[in-house]
Parts: sequence; structure tokens; C-alpha cells
Amino acid sequence: MNHPVRPIADSEFPAACDLLDEAFVSSWAPGQVQRFRAVSELDRSLAAFDGDRMIGFTQVMSFDMTVPGGVLPVAGVTSVGVLASHRRRGVLNFLMRRQLADVRDRGEVVAALYASEAAIYGRYGYGRAVDNVFYTIPKHSSAFRADAPADPALRLRVEPPERVRAEFVKLFDRVRTSRPGLYTRTEARWNAVLADDDNARGGSGRLRCVLAEDDHGVRGYALFRVRRATTDHDVPDGVVELQELFALDPAAYAMVWRSVLDRDLCSRVFAANRPMDDPIMHLLAEPRHLTAGTLDELWIRLVDVPAALTQRVYSAPVDLVIEVDDDVCPWNAGRWRLSTAKATCERTEDTPDLSLDVRILGAGYLGGRSLESYRMAGQIAEHREGAVRELSAAMSWSPLPWGGLVF
Repeated sequence: MNHPVRPIADSEFPAACDLLDEAFVSSWAPGQVQRFRAVSELDRSLAAFDGDRMIGFTQVMSFDMTVPGGVLPVAGVTSVGVLASHRRRGVLNFLMRRQLADVRDRGEVVAALYASEAAIYGRYGYGRAVDNVFYTIPKHSSAFRADAPADPALRLRVEPPERVRAEFVKLFDRVRTSRPGLYTRTEARWNAVLADDDNARGGSGRLRCVLAEDDHGVRGYALFRVRRATTDHDVPDGVVELQELFALDPAAYAMVWRSVLDRDLCSRVFAANRPMDDPIMHLLAEPRHLTAGTLDELWIRLVDVPAALTQRVYSAPVDLVIEVDDDVCPWNAGRWRLSTAKATCERTEDTPDLSLDVRILGAGYLGGRSLESYRMAGQIAEHREGAVRELSAAMSWSPLPWGGLVF
């Protein structure tokens, strides 16, 4: 790749937005560029140039992410795009490799991204680590089981989000460390979450908030919009579009959900991004009426294999030799003995128990992906019977991972 690559200056940010507009076939709405600039870290950007023309771009957003048993600084890779006029010239390949080298130099051992196209990022060692579920619940079949959790101390409060922002941000920060994949949100990130202009609304109503609280404070909240509609006979047929819902305990969770499901003038709730183990399916008296589908969510890349594997905890003891293939980050390639009892992952020349590509370790890193399925697909070579099952059990985690918000 013979095009110069460097971070961009602030004066070049509009050109980066123009490139991303073209690459993602999108258009920037008023206010959207400013919000994007507020969450961007230009010293962590990389742009490729053909003369004075920016032809490729990517950047990293820095945050702490929950992993099994702890929290790590993670490189959030985003805004990856190359102009159609310069595809197939190695631009993306160079940007991705240079970015991973920069991430390593900063001491971050894990990178994460949301993939616009799932076929791209496995080539650079990212594994599909998290799935989400999207679903619709019809109001007429949303009754809860008789044994749904309840707490008489809880009460509902309906407020404009901006009025109670500090309260639900505090709750989110308490919940965040309970599930792998959730990550810190800066003030600028929250500003983007709570944006409520015409572009953010997308044809729906204003952003709304409901909280469940007791005398000690907020225990759950939901952010949502309502898309108003009527049937051909003018019967109200609105849709509640759930943006996010978090709670500290089962009773608060049930109360917030009940409020969302019981909205007047609406016939159903649509949730676009929920964790695979979302408890709502266990609260419904008739769960068959919940219609659901799944999509890939977070993709994880181990930038430093031994450091990443020793900076999380495990659900079962394991001591085995893993042979890792990694031609993008060659410092990871080779054989590593992982010992959870010693909390070590060290180079070895011992015979491997299994061999795999680094993307598969990334897929399993947050604890939500069975490695056995990769073995059955012929993507892990097992040299000692049972080794994959042992590693898969050790890396598994509950609750299942979920990022909850595209960065």
C-alpha cells in the first residue's frame, strides 16, 4: 500500500465525515456531525491519502469494558471506510494492521468493534463474540406469570430523560460491571444516546423515560420512543420502540417492563437490541407470542494473547497448551500454556492440546460462545480428546455478554 497514513487534524474532520458518508451510503443530519466529533479521538484516528484526497479512514474510541471477572481498557474500533474508487489496493489491510500495532503500543490487550459487514473482520483476527436478540411483543399477549417478581416498596416515575439523566446514568454505572461487554459511557456518549432531534427520532416521537424507584433511589429505568399509528379503521396501533432498559434487581426489571408494555394507544413493543439471555422471555405467561430474531453484536480481537487470557477469570480450572495462528499480529502466534490455577499464559514448546485461529479465541473471550461449535465446524484442531470442551467450559460465563450500544 503506497498511500501515506497518519492521524487527522481537527480541520480534516469534515473530510473524514464526507468519506464515511460515501463509504456507508449515508447522509449526516444537522447536529449529527457535532455529536460524532464529540465522541471522536483524533489522536487515535488513521487516514490514508492519495495526494490531498482522503481515501480511507478508521479510528479508535477508548473505554473500559467489563470482561469475565473484571474490567479492562479496550480499543473500540469504529468508522472504518475506504472509498469505492480505491478498493482492492490494500488500503483497508494496511489501516487495520497499523491500527492493531498502535493498539498494542498503547498497552491495550483487547480490541472490539461492531461490524458493518460480517465477512470483513475475521480476516484481521476479530471473532464474533456476542449476539443480540431483537423482538416484538404484542400487548394483547404480554401478561406476566402470576409469580412475576414484585416489591411493594417500588413505584414508577415518568420524567423527561434530561430531567433525570444523573439518576439513570448512576444506575447504569452500577449495572455496567455485572455483564461482560458493557462499557463506560462518557458525557459525550450519553449526549449521543439522549439526542432527540428529528434525525434521532427517525419519524417516531420524542425520547421518553420511565423509572422504578423506592425511598433509597432509582432501581431501574427504560428509554423509549412511541411511533404513533392507527389501523384502517382509526384504531390506535402505535409501537413502543425500546431504546434501552436496565435494572438492579428482578422486581425493578419487571416493573419497568410492565410500564413499557402497558403504554396506552400502542399495540406492541419492539426491542431492537437486547441480550440473548434477556429475562423478559421468562416473565411472559405466553412466551410464544414473543417473535424474535438474532444478529451479531460485539466482535472481539485479542491484541496480546497471553495478557488478555490472564486478565479475565474462568468458570472452571484448566491447564492446557493452545497453539495460536495469527498472521496479522505475529507476536501472538505460537504455543501458549494457559494455567488458570497459576493465572499464567506462557510460551512453550510442549505438544499442543488444540490449535486454532486467534479470531476463535476472540469469539470465546467474553464467555458467550461455545468453542465446541468451532471444533464441530472443523475450525479447531483437537490434538487431545476433550481439550476443546475443557477450554470452552473454562471460558464460558454467566450472564451472557452484550455491549448494548453501538460505538
